[in-house]
Amino acid sequence: MQRILVFGATSAIAAAAARVWAGRGARVYLVGRHPGRLQAVTDDLRVRAGAGGVERIGSATADLDDLAAHPALIEQAVAWLGGLDVVLIAQGTLPDQAACEAEVATALREIHTNALSVISLCTLLANRLAGPGRGCLAVISSVAGDRGRQSNYVYGAAKGMVSLFLQGLRNRLHAHGVAVVTIKPGFVDTPMTASFKKGPLWATPAQVGQGIVAACDARRDEVYLPGFWRLIMAIITSVPEAVFKRLKL
Repeated sequence: MQRILVFGATSAIAAAAARVWAGRGARVYLVGRHPGRLQAVTDDLRVRAGAGGVERIGSATADLDDLAAHPALIEQAVAWLGGLDVVLIAQGTLPDQAACEAEVATALREIHTNALSVISLCTLLANRLAGPGRGCLAVISSVAGDRGRQSNYVYGAAKGMVSLFLQGLRNRLHAHGVAVVTIKPGFVDTPMTASFKKGPLWATPAQVGQGIVAACDARRDEVYLPGFWRLIMAIITSVPEAVFKRLKL
């Protein structure tokens, strides 16, 4: 039985991936910030898990911006699971770029949530997974981290930091038999993007959640979800800076 730990479990994408794992009989521990939403996800997974759902699906409420609480939180989760096979780190916010431009404190708060809290968890979990020399650490970054754009460069900078950190972590942990999977979703129709106009490039949380589980199963290094974003971002990153800086993106 796989033992899965999910941070940011109330996000639509993380919940979708957790549903797949629960349906496959895994033991899943969910960590989220909002008690009501976390309980709803927990109850849903317990129903999907069927007999023994209460024993196989656990959860804890936590503010992941509190870095000092991370070690105890991880210990609690691993003790409940009885070990650790797969971790999904999915917490994050979509900041108001204009607000970040207007106030330094706002920009730094968003970078703390979207990058520093993730790096803290990754560092602690990497040390734990390296010991037994197995397992998979999957982290949701974003295509926004591949190139800075004026419309969301604070968010993009945080995600870019995460992606680069994961590259180094993957290089470090490869010799220990631990897979580090960078997940780069494109546009996903979630509550966080409810105000955005949708189009053909948009994916559902279920599609991305299934892609995450498949990427963990295959121990991929880096995966764009849906896959066509790899080509889109290859084109965007190939545009010369002298041209790119003139674009309204």
